[in-house]
Amino acid sequence: MDLPVADPGTERGEGPLLQCPYCDSEAMHKLAQLLLPGLAAVCVDGTTGDLFRKPSVVAVELRKEMVDYITQRSDTFIADALIESEANQETENEMPEDPFEIVSIFMDDFSSTKRNIIGHVSGWLLSDSREDKIDDFVQEMEMTRFWPLDRREAIAEVLLKNVDLKTKFHCPEKYENEERLADHKEQCSFRPVSCPNDGCRAKVSVRCMQDHDAACPFKVLQCEQNCEKRLLRRDMDRHCVTVCSMRPMKCPFGCDSSFPECDLEKHCLEFLQAHLLKVLKVIHKKGRSEEELKELAQKLEKYDEHGKLAKARDARPLTNVVKDLEAKMKATDGWAHIRCYKTLAGVVWEIYLSSSTWIALS
Repeated sequence: MDLPVADPGTERGEGPLLQCPYCDSEAMHKLAQLLLPGLAAVCVDGTTGDLFRKPSVVAVELRKEMVDYITQRSDTFIADALIESEANQETENEMPEDPFEIVSIFMDDFSSTKRNIIGHVSGWLLSDSREDKIDDFVQEMEMTRFWPLDRREAIAEVLLKNVDLKTKFHCPEKYENEERLADHKEQCSFRPVSCPNDGCRAKVSVRCMQDHDAACPFKVLQCEQNCEKRLLRRDMDRHCVTVCSMRPMKCPFGCDSSFPECDLEKHCLEFLQAHLLKVLKVIHKKGRSEEELKELAQKLEKYDEHGKLAKARDARPLTNVVKDLEAKMKATDGWAHIRCYKTLAGVVWEIYLSSSTWIALS
C-alpha cells in the first residue's frame, strides 16, 4: 500500500515559497497512536456477525481506504472550515481546533460508512464486548507489526499539518529560497533532536524537550525518598516500594511509630522495653500485674548478655528469645536455691557439731 508521506520541499506554499517541514514530534506521535485503535474499530464493526470474515481478513483493504479517506478530508479541512464558519456566523456552533479531535471525527465518519447492520445498533456500539474485541485486535496488530509506528507517524505528520489551523503543532514559516530555509531549520523550535538520556531513542522537537525530559523514563534521578541511590525514572516506583532503605515502615511490634526502614535497628534498641512489655503481656496473659511485667522486662534485659533481645526485628523472634531467657532464668534460679539449701544445711550441721562438742566438754 502506498502511504502518504510528508514532503520536505514545497508544502502548500504561496507561489514559490518554501515552507519549513518541521512539526511537533510529540503531537505527531500522539496522533499516530490514534490510528491503530481507529482501524481496529472499523474492522470489528464491519465484520460483527459475519461468519465468513474476521477483522484480520479485511484489515489491509480497510487500512488503505481509511488512510485515503482521512487524508482527503484533511486536505480540504481548512477550506471547509472557513466556508462553514462563514455560513454559521450567527450560530454558536464552532469547528473544533484540536487536531486530535478533528482526526478522531474523520475516523468516526469513515467507520460509520463501513458498519454492517449489527454495527449500527446502538447497544452494540456501547457494549463492553465491542470494546474488548477492539482492544484484542489492536494487540494482535501490534504483535504482528501489521502497521508499524513509523509508517503511522508518516501519515500523522501529513494529517497534523493539514488540520492544524492555528499552527500550534507545526512551523508555519516560509522562505524564498533553500538557503534561507536551511538557516531557519537550524534554529527552528520545531526541529527534532534526540533525547540526551542514555537508552532513550525518542526524537523530540526542541520546544518539547523540557516536557519530554520531565517525563522521560530513561532520565537518571536521585531517589525520591532521599536514599543514596541514583536510578532511572522508570525504575523509581519499584525501587521505592521494594528495596529502598528509606522506604517508610510501621513498627513491626505494633507501636504507633513510623520511620525509614534503615532506622529499624535504632528503633528496636531505643524502644526495647516497650516492645518487651507488649510481648510479655501476650505470653503472660493472666496472673501478672503491669508492674510485675515491667520488672520482668528489666530483668530480661539485664540477663541478656549477648544482646539477642535488641536484635529481634519483629514480635515472633522476640517472643522466642524471651521464652528462652525465661527458661534459663528459672533454671539458674533453681540451682541458686539448691546452692542456698546446701549452704544453709552446711551451716546448720556445723552449728550442730559445735553444739555437740560444747555439750560433751561440759
